[in-house]
Amino acid sequence: MDATLAVTLIGIVLVLAFDVTNGFHDASNMLSTLVATRAMTPAQAVAIVGIFTLLGPLIGGTAVANTIASVVDLGDLPRRSSLGIVAAGVGAAIGWNLLTWWRGLPSSSSHALIGGLAGAAVAGPGAHDVVWGFGALAHGELTGVAKVLFALLISPLLGFAVAFALQRTMRFLLRAAHPSVDVGLRRAQWLTAAGLAFSHGTNDAQKGMGIIALLLLLGGFLPAFSVPIWVMVASALCITAGTMLGGWRIVRTMGFRIYRLRPLHGLDVQLASIAVILTASALGGPVSTTHLVGSSIMGVGAAERPRAVHWGKAEEIALAWLVTLPGAAALGYGGCFAFAWLGRL
Repeated sequence: MDATLAVTLIGIVLVLAFDVTNGFHDASNMLSTLVATRAMTPAQAVAIVGIFTLLGPLIGGTAVANTIASVVDLGDLPRRSSLGIVAAGVGAAIGWNLLTWWRGLPSSSSHALIGGLAGAAVAGPGAHDVVWGFGALAHGELTGVAKVLFALLISPLLGFAVAFALQRTMRFLLRAAHPSVDVGLRRAQWLTAAGLAFSHGTNDAQKGMGIIALLLLLGGFLPAFSVPIWVMVASALCITAGTMLGGWRIVRTMGFRIYRLRPLHGLDVQLASIAVILTASALGGPVSTTHLVGSSIMGVGAAERPRAVHWGKAEEIALAWLVTLPGAAALGYGGCFAFAWLGRL
């Protein structure tokens, strides 16, 4: 088998494996509100989240995929070198996802992927092949790493604010409601869970799609950057498979260890997350479902009973968010040397 083809195939397999870890890592956050509020049984939650996660990337376009693929510029390198760098970066993201899942910490797969790619690129050709995008900010342009960081940093703040406002508004509207309203709120979560899973698919699955398309381009199998249909289907299926596997350690953390969730909380968390994710997807901004669900849970808790929020656990989660990008970058840096024989760096 041709060496370039072999490295490309290895890279694609790694990306699909990353999609699986992304599925059981980030999807766990969607399952957490459904399970904690008893809106669905675990089996029902996994089924509905899996189905609508599959539909998301098939319908939602490829704007996020384009953004992710633009983080590194490896077109001036030998094919096998550039392919080895991408493979190392994706391998680092997988390693970080597995590490944080094992520890039960809900970290961002998006941060892990960007950090892994940037670290591998710095270890290989150097920092100049990472499209940092900070210089373009002076001209009001968002591109490369700067665009990704902006989306990933601003989205949790928006999630917190939207969830806070929703919780205050809904509590006011339902202030005289009978406790039986919880039955309707649980049923409403079936719709919002489907919407959240769909929005998750429109954003998260596109990250793997973008990297596979980049691998095909660097390997000379595509004349220009585009996402083939088979790539969309493969990425969607793998992230759905990960969703079906679930990550119950993270479900326990998000659903029970930040704030005691009731049906109204679950509904508001899902609505806030949907609003931010779909807006970001339309603008091509990669965001983290993990960050959004976590910050939205904090938002509803702060709106109702701030002292009842387990801020210590929230700080632990926030710390995991902060160290994910540099941690994955370190793994990508080391992984680049491990993959050196593949690309002859």
